[in-house]
Amino acid sequence: MGILKSSMRSFLKSIQTIVILAVVVLLCSSCSRSFLPSTSFNPWHPVPLPTEETLSDLAFADPNHGWLVGKNATLLETTDGGNTWETRSLDLGDGYAYSFLSVSFAGDEGWIVGQPGLLLHTTDSGRSWSRIPLSEKLPGSPYMIVAKGTKSAEMTTDVGAIYETKDGGKTWKALVQEAVGVLRNIYRDQDGRYVAVSARGSFYSTWAPGQTAWEPHNRNSSRRLQNMGYGKDGRLWLLARGGIVQFSQPDSVEDWDDAFSPEYATSWGLLDLAYRTSEEIWVSGGSGNLLASFDGGKTWQKDRGVEDTPSNLYRIVFVNPDQGFVLGQRGTLLKYEQAA
Repeated sequence: MGILKSSMRSFLKSIQTIVILAVVVLLCSSCSRSFLPSTSFNPWHPVPLPTEETLSDLAFADPNHGWLVGKNATLLETTDGGNTWETRSLDLGDGYAYSFLSVSFAGDEGWIVGQPGLLLHTTDSGRSWSRIPLSEKLPGSPYMIVAKGTKSAEMTTDVGAIYETKDGGKTWKALVQEAVGVLRNIYRDQDGRYVAVSARGSFYSTWAPGQTAWEPHNRNSSRRLQNMGYGKDGRLWLLARGGIVQFSQPDSVEDWDDAFSPEYATSWGLLDLAYRTSEEIWVSGGSGNLLASFDGGKTWQKDRGVEDTPSNLYRIVFVNPDQGFVLGQRGTLLKYEQAA
């Protein structure tokens, strides 16, 4: 009997040791993502701006000449690739406090949309802007504009209506028969595909050229969706509440890989994601949070050179792999500069 009790105690101690080791391994693997390693260099640098308004979007007519838009009719111009910016004012003539939401250029021809109900057009790289009337029957308010070439553009509203003009805004053709509903955000890929997140983050919808209506999709977890878009590697990406990142299978809109948190310690607010290359991915968030993956999302690092930036970083825009910007609140603008 004594031998049996001794053997039982030894067995229980062995089990206890295994459990403790498993917990230690689990905690260590979790800690490795609680505080991410720093990037080997800090490519993002703040650019002083003559405004403290929240920024919405930017676009370039050529590598040096660009435009930056934001709340309260904020309009800034650069002629040196984004190193310095100057305020430009437009007399819209009606006294409304417009929010400029989206700007896009194709060569010298550019467009700006804003709310409430604003569409601006230029054919001389922004030296002059004309206001184009919008129908009172337009579903929703203008949300995004994409310049597609001479006199051609594609406009989306905040309820998912998509319109195209080929005559400089004189007439518009509806590309979808019905709007999808009030949206949190909309993303357009270069090939014309869209993905949109519902206002409450409870589902998402996709649309591709040739389809007559949006295709709705249920979210794949209980966490509400924050933002979505298409990557350079053929995958959809999504950000969900709680700092969750998830990628779809290539060329699929419903088959998803496992969700993960790049950094548990700052999991409370991820706002945008952008690809610099097919392997290099940047994610921005609240309180100057800027994360990077250089292997397509497998491992993550943190740019600690900007973590003291007193701003939520709402939007990342790569004009090209060598020219990128991060837009935030209170006039915060970061510019990408490659390591020497």
